[in-house]
Amino acid sequence: MLYQLYRRQILPISLEEAWEFFSSPFNLKKITPPDMGFEVKLISPEQKMYAGMIIAYKVRPLLGIPMNWVTEITHVREPYFFVDEQRFGPYSLWHHQHHFREVAEGVEMEDLVSYKVPLGILGRLANVLFVRKRLEYIFDYRYKVLEEIFPKTAVLR
Repeated sequence: MLYQLYRRQILPISLEEAWEFFSSPFNLKKITPPDMGFEVKLISPEQKMYAGMIIAYKVRPLLGIPMNWVTEITHVREPYFFVDEQRFGPYSLWHHQHHFREVAEGVEMEDLVSYKVPLGILGRLANVLFVRKRLEYIFDYRYKVLEEIFPKTAVLR
């Protein structure tokens, strides 16, 4: 079964600032809960995001158990959106769209994650019991931290 998680947030920054921050894999650690033990392990020598870019991470998504996660940036339309897809990791499918759009208050950021949990009915049960809750926790944490990094009192440039 395919599941989706959608999040929307408005940040008081320019489109260029949003792109610079979110297109860097190294900033992902800043907006990921510390208990995930998130580490970038491998990135292409070219630091500017491009379609085909492979990024490897080490994460501890559940019970502190380390896991390798490899994603590929499959689509890029700077500074409006990019897509990352899991190539190796805990999901049967992971497709994460990141969209950025200028609005009066700054930048509207939208995340749409489509994912599938392995193991058939056991995976569906795991999604109900903890996978979905864990993803919501991660994105709720991200929302809160982004509010701190880019406070509403910030002045748009």
